[in-house]
Amino acid sequence: MKKEKIKDLIEDPNIGMTLIVKTVARITIALILLYGFYIIIYGHLTPGGGFAGGVILAIAYTLMMLAFSRHIALVKLSDFWASMWDNIGMLAFIVIGFVGLGFGYFLFNFLSKGKPFSLVSAGIIPLLNLSIGIKVGAALYAIFIGLSIYGRLVLEEEE
Repeated sequence: MKKEKIKDLIEDPNIGMTLIVKTVARITIALILLYGFYIIIYGHLTPGGGFAGGVILAIAYTLMMLAFSRHIALVKLSDFWASMWDNIGMLAFIVIGFVGLGFGYFLFNFLSKGKPFSLVSAGIIPLLNLSIGIKVGAALYAIFIGLSIYGRLVLEEEE
């Protein structure tokens, strides 16, 4: 049912931007999400990390909202789930920190460091990058949702 609702909303010419913008946005959103996860996962080896990757992820959902309309973006990732992912990201960061506390102190690196310059070479840092990336991406998307809803409320009060 959800896929049918999204398909009906996407094909409606009265919702969102033109067909060309929607087509380009569909391809671009996939590339932006891929790049965002790349920045998060390889953040301990290259410039970037959780915050930068989370901002990139939020940009992808913001582009979806701008190109396809707020309705489609909220069907894909609702404000409830944006808030939930925000909380899950922060909870994961805190849990990783307290697991380290069991080994000596908060955020203690309890995983092996592995071979230098490989993907699994930084202990808990990739896990922390992932949790911060999820938290930042969801929080910025939730802020954009709030701003778009607030704009609608102000316009309705002026009428």
